[in-house]
Amino acid sequence: MNVYVAQTATRMARRGVEVEIFTRATSSEQPPVVELAPGVQVRFVAAGPFEGLGKDDLPSQLCAFTAGVLRAEARHEPGFYDVVHSHYWLSGQVGWLARDRWGVPLVHTAHTLARVKNAALAAGDTPEPRVRVIGEDQVVAEADRLVANTEIEAKQLIDLYDADPRRTVTIPPGVDTERFRPGDRCAARAGLELADDAVVLAFVGRIQRLKAPDVLLRAAAELLARTPSLRERLVVLVAGGPSGSGMSEPTSMQELAAELGIDDVVRFLPPRGGDDLVHVYRAADVVVVPSYNESFGLVALEAQACGTPVVASRVGGLPVAVAEGRSGLLVSGHDISDWADALGELVADPGRRERMATAAAGHAQKFSWDRTTDALLGAYDEARTEYRARAGGADRAS
Repeated sequence: MNVYVAQTATRMARRGVEVEIFTRATSSEQPPVVELAPGVQVRFVAAGPFEGLGKDDLPSQLCAFTAGVLRAEARHEPGFYDVVHSHYWLSGQVGWLARDRWGVPLVHTAHTLARVKNAALAAGDTPEPRVRVIGEDQVVAEADRLVANTEIEAKQLIDLYDADPRRTVTIPPGVDTERFRPGDRCAARAGLELADDAVVLAFVGRIQRLKAPDVLLRAAAELLARTPSLRERLVVLVAGGPSGSGMSEPTSMQELAAELGIDDVVRFLPPRGGDDLVHVYRAADVVVVPSYNESFGLVALEAQACGTPVVASRVGGLPVAVAEGRSGLLVSGHDISDWADALGELVADPGRRERMATAAAGHAQKFSWDRTTDALLGAYDEARTEYRARAGGADRAS
């Protein structure tokens, strides 16, 4: 979501649209306002303690955050803002109030949906709370435009949240193809101290049950049980740190690797971004995205843009992000044998991996942040036109 906001905001500014991003301050060291890029300002709003505020505590700070947002607007002349675009349900609650206060349309992107997540929970994972479900219902009912990442997500909004199809638009996210592109695999491996002939499977993302990194570890153990000689070359990279529900089990993956007897082939890397992330994608033979739910799956798209095939779950937006059979493979469900089969196919066939690598880079080129930005600006214009028409009709009726 942070990538989505930063990429689209920056591109809007290049088109002459001024953007202000409101986000909660997480450190006392943060200044009130910083410039992300020319034309893009980030406002850090004090709402609750700076450190140690967990996901479940965030709803308690909605009032404080809303107050900070409204106070910032009050310093401007009336009509300063033209559109409110909220991301995730918490921001949607704030955006709903700001929309009414400022007299502008609300555009909302959910990114994930509680009812969808709860329908596909990993074993032992905690369901999204009822307060979130209610909050999402309210935002969906109030938003002037709902932006879905895929047609599947649009259908979920309509079927599960009774969203108005006329106010629901599908706009796929993009990928930064200037940063994420094919490059020198040997150099990437050298930087990570990996052998040129290693077989490298990589997971990139948050370490929590929703993202299912355990599925990769268990499938790797199954591969080694089937082909013991593979242990000499296999490397499993897990890049990311615990967040959300994973915070309660910060060392769960290390413990699982030891329990499975594969801790000698698994390497844990801290969270990374930018060029450091590019090196992980380029170094891998296959990037694995075994999530239980993904509204789109930017990791899959970024990996493919780097020329790396993907094995992913057949859930959410991943069937859109991955061209099955050409740029990667999709696996239905989370049966470890099925995942081992899919990974084993690519591990055993370097020629197929190379063909998929070429196709992966080409597939990713179909998605760009410029297209996403242009579509969003179009949705903003439509929402503004309809909002003004409704407001004008209300004035005449009164």
